Amino acid sequence: MEPNKSNHHDGPHMKKYILGVIVIVAGFLLLLSNTGFLPYEIRHIIFSWQMLLIGIGIISLFSSESRTPGTILILIGGTFIIPRIFDLSFNMMHVFWPAILIGIGVLLLTKRMPRRPWRSHEPLLVNQTMEDGYVHEENIFSGGKQRVIHQVFRGGHINCVFGGSELDLTQATLAEGISELEVNTIFGGVTLIVPADWRIQLKMTSIMGGFADKRAYIKESPDPSRVLIIKGSTIFGGGEIKSY
Repeated sequence: MEPNKSNHHDGPHMKKYILGVIVIVAGFLLLLSNTGFLPYEIRHIIFSWQMLLIGIGIISLFSSESRTPGTILILIGGTFIIPRIFDLSFNMMHVFWPAILIGIGVLLLTKRMPRRPWRSHEPLLVNQTMEDGYVHEENIFSGGKQRVIHQVFRGGHINCVFGGSELDLTQATLAEGISELEVNTIFGGVTLIVPADWRIQLKMTSIMGGFADKRAYIKESPDPSRVLIIKGSTIFGGGEIKSY
């Protein structure tokens, strides 16, 4: 099963377009601010960490296969930016967690489940097989450890929001050509355990977090044409690649 080529290119192109629009708008707003045309009441709202989270969330909504990370970021940014806009008589921290829980609940109710669910809900390390070679995993306030054995791995996506995931691929075979795994973490983490001879390219965006290849020893790949591209984002979270 080969990924649709048009879908393969639509994500990066859309992300580039949305990011370009946001950068241009930010440039114009900064110009207005520096020339004194932008009032302070608006300036301190636009140039804030809350608005940064909202902007990243919007980009994630248009460029990611899953809308969970982007929606969570917009909820967090929106919750903390409301007191800057309105004079409220109550503490927004009392609203933050209920808003996050409500948002996650709506996502769970509206999320499309994969046609062939791969992930077991058992939190312990178990042997798993994949019918089509793709992993589709969502961890929200939860986590799990999975091991893939004697299967061809083609990619997929892993999203962790206030949760974590460990995926053991040491007994799997990387598919021919280029495979893509999208990883998004928000206040969470992902650990990938892979064979030492896998060729891996990282295309991650990190904000207050990081994703690194921490394999102590990397062997030369017997087939250089087999490449695993790991893309996505880590926000207030992290991830690592390691091998035994």
